[in-house]
Amino acid sequence: MTSNSDRLDRVEALLERSISASNERLSRIEQLVESNSRSIQALNDDLVELRLTVAEDHQQAAEERAELRQATIGIANLLGSLDQDRPTILRRLTSIENKVDRILEHENGDQEQS
Repeated sequence: MTSNSDRLDRVEALLERSISASNERLSRIEQLVESNSRSIQALNDDLVELRLTVAEDHQQAAEERAELRQATIGIANLLGSLDQDRPTILRRLTSIENKVDRILEHENGDQEQS
């Protein structure tokens, strides 16, 4: 009977060690699950922030493209206006050049007479 009792004691001890080891493993698994859960939440928070930043960047880029488009149209209009005014500017420059030539000729004529 002691043999059976010893066997039972050994089985109980073995079961206790096995249960204790299982509980330790379960505790470690629970800690890992909790740690992974915190990591996943942090990654999710970062992802949400990144999405918001990307959306803001897209909006800002669209606004800047619209401003650039308006500036380009303004420059094109200005260049078109300059092209239209070019003949008038050339006539005025030619008129000024002719006046300067006459003044120089008049001064040269006055110097030759002196």
